[in-house]
Amino acid sequence: MAKEKLRKCAGCNELKNRENLLKIIKEHESGKLYINPNSKIFGRSAYLCYNKTCIIESLKKNRLARLLKTSISEEFKQELQSFEKD
Repeated sequence: MAKEKLRKCAGCNELKNRENLLKIIKEHESGKLYINPNSKIFGRSAYLCYNKTCIIESLKKNRLARLLKTSISEEFKQELQSFEKD
């Protein structure tokens, strides 16, 4: 039996299964931010619950920017807040 891969949400700080979290990646080469990439992208990553509360909380308290070690543009914040789970 495979071990569950747990990650901590940047909004609520709860440990959850990686498959149930939204992944944000800052690409190593370009510094570009991606939401839930389909392919393997090398870089820093942070995880968020799919609920709006965690997304807003992580942006409001600047947790996401600290975890990714980058500033987050207003356009990316808007895109993240309007993200819907497939």
